Amino acid sequence: MQLRESNIRKLRDRDFDALVIGGGINGASAAAALSGKGAKVALIDRGDFAGSTSMQSSNLVWGGIKYMESGDFKLVRKLCKSRNHLIRSYPSTVQEIRFLTTINKGFRHHPLYPWAGTWLYWLMGSAFTRRPHFLRPADIKAREPIIDTRNARGGFEYSDAYLHDNDARFVFNFVRGALDFGTVAANYVESLGSRREGDHWVTEVRDRMDGATFTICSKVLINAAGPWVDQHNRLSGQHTEHRHVFSKGIHLIVPRLTDSKRVLAFFADDGRLFFVIPMGMRTCIGTTDTRVDRPEVEVTEEDVRFVLDNINKRLELDKPLGKEDIISTRCGVRPLAVKPSGGDDRDFLNLSRKHAIDIDHETRHLSIFGGKLTDCLNVGEEVVEEVRRLGVTVPHPDYRWYGEPPAAVREAFMHQARLMELDAMTAAHASEPLSLRLWRRYGAQAVEMLEDIRQDPRQGEVLIEGTEYLRCELRQARRREMVTRLEDFLRRRSKIALVVPEETIRRSPGLEEACEILFGDQAQARLAEYLAEEGDPLPVNAAPESEGDGAAHAAPRGG
Repeated sequence: MQLRESNIRKLRDRDFDALVIGGGINGASAAAALSGKGAKVALIDRGDFAGSTSMQSSNLVWGGIKYMESGDFKLVRKLCKSRNHLIRSYPSTVQEIRFLTTINKGFRHHPLYPWAGTWLYWLMGSAFTRRPHFLRPADIKAREPIIDTRNARGGFEYSDAYLHDNDARFVFNFVRGALDFGTVAANYVESLGSRREGDHWVTEVRDRMDGATFTICSKVLINAAGPWVDQHNRLSGQHTEHRHVFSKGIHLIVPRLTDSKRVLAFFADDGRLFFVIPMGMRTCIGTTDTRVDRPEVEVTEEDVRFVLDNINKRLELDKPLGKEDIISTRCGVRPLAVKPSGGDDRDFLNLSRKHAIDIDHETRHLSIFGGKLTDCLNVGEEVVEEVRRLGVTVPHPDYRWYGEPPAAVREAFMHQARLMELDAMTAAHASEPLSLRLWRRYGAQAVEMLEDIRQDPRQGEVLIEGTEYLRCELRQARRREMVTRLEDFLRRRSKIALVVPEETIRRSPGLEEACEILFGDQAQARLAEYLAEEGDPLPVNAAPESEGDGAAHAAPRGG
């Protein structure tokens, strides 16, 4: 909590070049890009960073193959280039994965037609990934015995990418990068509205942890509030060219259905792409696509029935999946950017996730609409360019603000890890060697953990039952990750709450010690707060209690 308290004081006392409202992927990348290039930046979120849309994705980093059917080739080309750039920039986190798509009889196209589309998709992606392959039903069955091919006409296999970790973790690493560049960031700080005074924006905010209110002054105001962009623009008197419409999507996390290291793709009963996504010892299935009027959504019985019905129709399981198999759910909205005169009601299901940035040059205000994880580096660069055009000095315009540390730093870490035989400490149920996981999640900061373990071997022990998390990781989270509530750690800095049954977490003997490490003298209050929260209303399966936090355990990242 010390980092957050220090930053709250700085938010009160300093003037900033830009205030970014919203710590999802758009706000996090904007703050990292601006501060990495030398601007003075503040970042606030009314909840936790990545606490809304950015933690509810499919964990896929893809070029938008589905947009080819609607002829949006320019967007597909842009997203494919963005995907490739992310794979190169984050090789430990954003990785290629194969998609196996099955086409059943009665589908609107013969399998050869979408297969030909995958070749065009591959070429539009600069042939960066492995080549597509056409598959007969027997080939599909040979690769994936779990697929019911009795009604299949054929299929194909092609490549895209996925996040080897949690989507919210990926977003937070941009926030952490922004902090390293000098951004003053704080979660649980809510904007109450902004007004223009002279040549500055004055934003009144409330600290949601203690109720205190204060103001933040900035030359530029960047509204990156995700699904709530329109709402905050009303508070600040902004009129924009775009607005949002919302599509609700849910995923169900269930015990692992197949040992496959690939994504299984189908066309659901409503014609939309439907995925079975590997997640270590778990499987993520979904998604739905339901138009809603508000960004506040929840999982309904109808949603669950849709996902379970679709998956049970397409897979041959020893026992059909039921509600009792659901370990956790993901539920959020996709904010889709439209123009009020654009006729968005005509073809809602084909609206794309492309982003739009509306700018009020007179008041120096930016509103970021839409967007997805795949496009995050473009959003950051575009925001920097627009802020420069608004007259803010950016001292280091050519600085590269993203990507993993250099190979030499990685090798130095791995060498130290080998010398101390770190991987021998890897938990038996872990999804990958400890050295790889620590490097992927913490980069150069992982070196600090090696020193913690050398000084005290207990720091290398797993603390919370059924997870891979070590004591030293919780110490790191307290020092550097602004964990304000227990859920921040369990659901967003880690993926524990997604892959471990809630009841297992609540009764873990290490949970109280974890709170003591994370919160010090506030430990009991934070633990009581977590235990008092309502659990998932859906039945959970308490059987498999051992799960690593690694995502799809693939050999060869969403949103």
